[in-house]
Amino acid sequence: MSRYDRQISVAEFGVAGQAKLAAARLLVVGAGGLASPVLQYLAGAGLGHIKLVDPDVVSTNNMHRQTIFRSSDLGTAKAAAAASHMRDLNPDCAITPIIQSVTPDNIKTHAADVDMVLDCADSFAVSYCLSDYCRDRLPVIHASVVGMA
Repeated sequence: MSRYDRQISVAEFGVAGQAKLAAARLLVVGAGGLASPVLQYLAGAGLGHIKLVDPDVVSTNNMHRQTIFRSSDLGTAKAAAAASHMRDLNPDCAITPIIQSVTPDNIKTHAADVDMVLDCADSFAVSYCLSDYCRDRLPVIHASVVGMA
């Protein structure tokens, strides 16, 4: 538990909070620029299990904003590369990479055993699919980036 001493020492969080975090199961949809900081902080904090869904591969033109990847990851499935890096960051966090798109046909399978869904896919189709499925079932947090100013 020494890995988590600084967050456990926060009175509002404590040992009970760390235990809840370690027992939590999360579905993260997307392993790109939005998910890069999310995955690092959740894995680092000791979240128990992350299911990570993304159909894409690591490419050079995204590396400036997808900071969890390295040049050695080029051409590798993002979900697999991200899972490997997060395991290196914190072996206490179980990460299951799922290399496919989320669709209305498979969302039930992916979300069946999670406590919350994080939408980091930056896709209207995926957001609608997650919103439709999660309504009245699961909390979903949606994030997106549209263009550059």
